[in-house]
Amino acid sequence: MNESANRFAGRLLLRDELNLSEYEFNQLIESNQLTPITPIVKHHFSYRCLRCNNTTKHLFGMIPCANCQKTHPYCRKCIQMGRIMVCTPLYRWSGQAPNWEIPSQSPLAWQGKLAEKQRHASNRMIEAIQNKQAELLIHAVCGAGKTEMLFEGIALAITEGKRICLTSPRADVIRELLPRFKQAFPTTTITGLYGGSGQNHQTAQLTLATTHQLLRYEAAFDLLIIDEIDAFPYHADPSLPFATRRSTKQAATIVYLTATPRDDLLKRKPPTVFVPVRYHGHPLPVPKSMIQYKIPKTELPHRFWRWYHNRQNKSRQLLIFTPTINQAEQLRPLVIKKLPDKIIASVHAEDPDRIDKVQQFRNKQIDILLTTTILERGVTFPSVDVAVIDAGHDVFDEAALVQIAGRAGRSPDDPTGEVVFIHDGYTRAIKASILAIKQMNQRAGF
Repeated sequence: MNESANRFAGRLLLRDELNLSEYEFNQLIESNQLTPITPIVKHHFSYRCLRCNNTTKHLFGMIPCANCQKTHPYCRKCIQMGRIMVCTPLYRWSGQAPNWEIPSQSPLAWQGKLAEKQRHASNRMIEAIQNKQAELLIHAVCGAGKTEMLFEGIALAITEGKRICLTSPRADVIRELLPRFKQAFPTTTITGLYGGSGQNHQTAQLTLATTHQLLRYEAAFDLLIIDEIDAFPYHADPSLPFATRRSTKQAATIVYLTATPRDDLLKRKPPTVFVPVRYHGHPLPVPKSMIQYKIPKTELPHRFWRWYHNRQNKSRQLLIFTPTINQAEQLRPLVIKKLPDKIIASVHAEDPDRIDKVQQFRNKQIDILLTTTILERGVTFPSVDVAVIDAGHDVFDEAALVQIAGRAGRSPDDPTGEVVFIHDGYTRAIKASILAIKQMNQRAGF
């Protein structure tokens, strides 16, 4: 029975997500170990979805049900997780609590060493877990080695039989972290959940998941780590903070992990540890600001080409950020024409080959990658220069520009990558991002 507890405890699942035979399902229902919940209830003059907390009237629709021959409301807000109606209940585990196997020795196989500031952050996380502290913000600059700071705290939670989740708004972050965690914790059950992962039926002691996947959880986790909490769409979609809060147990510890915390988090003043220096001890690259009035939409600005040909290290790969998908796609053939000896690609959120292209860039099979903000964070390339075209565009807010600049200089073998912001006039975001990077370097003693 413990197997069922480990599979279903803390989850809110539709019947077809339970992955049970009819016999197994009926056994659990009859023994009151699975409890059905009506997922949509009346709320004032509208409805409320108990999975995503949606109460917006126009995000509910009506549909006839083939089973009961009645017309029911359904939630459009979370329909990508599977349609729910009054007669399609969610199932909650009400049997015994899960029991995760406690290892006889440390589950952490990683043999690396933490720098002084990393060690301080790691120790603060361990103290938060030991003291059942509700919150901890780890404010660490891009390239500080945030992932490695988490390892010893997670190892402690595993040895105490706790259930852990690392979540991020971005699927790219989860895909990048999953193999690293499997290597670091080879004896711990680990699963990765994101759109298209095909792993939604899997449960593990350590779960890596996008924040959308937490809509399927309730009171599940003893330790929740929210990586890149400031990333879109977390701050723009109220169902995601709702899902993260609901997914934790009452005495859980929540660790926020970011280089660019937003004002709403800072105003709450959670206990904070700041890591102002990269793990290799070199400063953050400070972006160069280049003004070109009337930036063309169908070609790269001449200021870009002047910088490109005068770069200090021409062997580096190049990331070119554009504000729109169309611009990234339109610029690619023009860059190929200018640089016929280079391998050039473009990538964006709607690109079906995005995973392969990012891996090819990481393998240095692509020289220049034009991208939207999907690669602003959560990906590491050892030796790149970075250019932001039309950096004054609304899509490039302060956090995005700081994160984009943080893609350069991440390797100790090449810690001085170049970053340029090309724009037609200073914006508040451009000024604030450059100032923030300079201040971080000052706090680190540079």
